[in-house]
Amino acid sequence: MRIGLGTLGMGVALALAGGPAGNAAPDPLAAHRWHARVLVLAAPDGDDARLKAQREAVAAAQLDFSERDLVVVDAVGPGAEAAALRRRLGLPEAEFRAVLVGKDGEAKITASEPIPPERLFATIDAMPMRRDEMRSRR
Repeated sequence: MRIGLGTLGMGVALALAGGPAGNAAPDPLAAHRWHARVLVLAAPDGDDARLKAQREAVAAAQLDFSERDLVVVDAVGPGAEAAALRRRLGLPEAEFRAVLVGKDGEAKITASEPIPPERLFATIDAMPMRRDEMRSRR
């Protein structure tokens, strides 16, 4: 599943803009915390070859992403939403990065090349929360 930040709702959009009172922006990934793991794809533009390769790998493994509560959020281009995500994760503006963020909101993998789905799944499946999920779903 690929979602854009626009699907997170008006509250996050206000927060990214500094909120109605101009306060410091809260975490742009907060809406996902404790609900979903997030694969953030950051690139200077949509034509980045590594971004395209990562998206292809994601599309080929969609069922496994769904099983692991893993969603994809793009931080592509110069927009405010992309910039807020890059700031949150400490990512460079002009380079590709793929970041796996756990349900706890912490980065688990940060890579400058596409992350193979097998590596994503092995990392997630080793997490204590995921192990609990697998036991409860049996």
